[in-house]
Amino acid sequence: MKINFLFRHVTIDEKTKAIIEKKIGKLDKFFDAEQDAHVTLRKAGETEILELTINAVGMIFRSEVKSESFLHAIDIAVDVIERQIRRNKTRLAKKIRSTAFDKTAAPEEAAEPTTMAEAEEDALEQIRVKEFNLKPMTVEEAILQMNLLNHNFFVFQDQETEKIFVAYKRTDGGYGVIKTNK
Repeated sequence: MKINFLFRHVTIDEKTKAIIEKKIGKLDKFFDAEQDAHVTLRKAGETEILELTINAVGMIFRSEVKSESFLHAIDIAVDVIERQIRRNKTRLAKKIRSTAFDKTAAPEEAAEPTTMAEAEEDALEQIRVKEFNLKPMTVEEAILQMNLLNHNFFVFQDQETEKIFVAYKRTDGGYGVIKTNK
């Protein structure tokens, strides 16, 4: 697995980087050697935050861990992704075997304010913009992806009708789907 690092207002030594790479290597048994793992390291006060994202089979496996050190956070992040895979093993098994973890999804990117005036306008309400490629999938696959990302909703293209749908978690614990006309 190829590992890409992104450092935000933090630096780490080569020894720590090597340890993180080794621990992510535990996930090689689930992924093809061609897959990319994206590791973002940042600090918020005294808390260190590690984000681990792996794009595989059109599925995004992601964990974000806040800890006192990056070395502690990587252990937890790898365990979270391994749990996501194991918890959804039956649903993913068919898809994993059939496509051998083809890389199809592009990493999400956040847009940030470019000027001081824009930053001040967003002070009351912060807006985060994400851009991603829509992948045709079934409602069940979309709900699985939403649960893997630990989000409350997920936008996808319906495999049969090619229309844009939104799957979401209901407050009663169930799921819902919003169908668009476009």
